[in-house]
Amino acid sequence: MPTGVAMRDARGQLFDAAERILLRAGPNALTSRAVTTEAGCAKGVLHRHFADFDAFLAELVLDRISRIDQQGAALRESAGTGTVADNLTGALRDLFGSLAVAIVGLITSRDVLRTRLRQARRAGVPVLTEATAMLASYLSAERDLGRIAADADVDTLALTLIGSGHLLFAGREGSPPGAEAVHKVVTTVIAGAAPGAPGAALSTPAVDRDRAS
Repeated sequence: MPTGVAMRDARGQLFDAAERILLRAGPNALTSRAVTTEAGCAKGVLHRHFADFDAFLAELVLDRISRIDQQGAALRESAGTGTVADNLTGALRDLFGSLAVAIVGLITSRDVLRTRLRQARRAGVPVLTEATAMLASYLSAERDLGRIAADADVDTLALTLIGSGHLLFAGREGSPPGAEAVHKVVTTVIAGAAPGAPGAALSTPAVDRDRAS
């Protein structure tokens, strides 16, 4: 170690360093040397914990996917509280406003990483697949509570929300889209799934009041 001090939770520190690089400079800047430099450790530390750099990246993606599982549990617990549109808006902002877009870019740019992830997890695009399942589970809970129409296709709604959210956040420079922009997309997607009048039970009074003021 350059400092002569052993790292505590080396894996976690290396993952956090990689995340900072991804968010700051994108997938092309992510190299083993960049990660260890960012983490403030010798390059050999990474290779003591991982077989190679692609193995490190695969574990990074899987670790971040586990966070989506935790977010999904909290989102499902929120069913029946607030409004459906607000809950979905918050979930999409939490998901795409952090690491998700950068992780998807990393996966699409590295063939070996995609191959390793296919061997370790379900089919589909990592992160986006789990995020779609998260929203579908939440929407199913809201449907059981009567806040989504009984015949609503929650899987298609979730897929549409994730696709729309990804397009809204991807490729942007500077600040991410604000809550109102995300909320507009959400309400448009779920309008036809409201019980009774389209969108009536899914609107957000606070946002509506802000617009009227």
